[in-house]
Amino acid sequence: MDIDSSEIIKKCHLFYGVTVADLHLLSSILRIRKFSKGELLFEEGADADGFYIVASGKVKVYKLSPEGKERILHVVQPGNSFAEAAIFDNGRYPAFAETLETSVLLFFPKREFLELLHQHSQLAINIIAGLSRFLRQFTVQIEDLTFRDVPARLARYILSLSNEMTVSILLPVSKSQLASNLGTTSETLSRTFRKLSDDEVIRVQGKEIEILDNNRLFSLAESYKET
Repeated sequence: MDIDSSEIIKKCHLFYGVTVADLHLLSSILRIRKFSKGELLFEEGADADGFYIVASGKVKVYKLSPEGKERILHVVQPGNSFAEAAIFDNGRYPAFAETLETSVLLFFPKREFLELLHQHSQLAINIIAGLSRFLRQFTVQIEDLTFRDVPARLARYILSLSNEMTVSILLPVSKSQLASNLGTTSETLSRTFRKLSDDEVIRVQGKEIEILDNNRLFSLAESYKET
């Protein structure tokens, strides 16, 4: 596989600021793995034998309710890592992970990675900083679910995929998966898309979303539930 693992590692938030020597060390222990769409990487409660960085493709991390209903925690995009917390906590994966499309992943075995951390303190500092960023992300997610309604959550999600120069975006997940990620139902999400389209804030065509009024979308994203 033609994968530049060093470049992928450097772009991952866990390893921000690593040295060239550190990159060589990390590259020496990783394993490149390719998965087809819909492959289960691990189950909740399974022994954690390592963590991953997405080189290409997408991976969803999710929980299942006692009734079997899926709740997506996040969709991992290329350049991002997942399951790293499991190798430090109780040694078990806290959720399920499954590929959303054909994916190439960098796998870091637990034992070899922990040995590197013992020997190289800067790597330990970098991963602590990375885990702190994850905690902040989950804090924002909880705040959104608590204080923002579905239109505001959707607006924030669209803006997270765009920048000031963006005219249109392509949803990286299905609308049913997006509804789960935003903590709502597919029906409510569809009504929200329709309302924003009727108000000429966005235009929706399949998974493509064209931003028509960035200022109104931003104002909606910053709004809170009325009490």
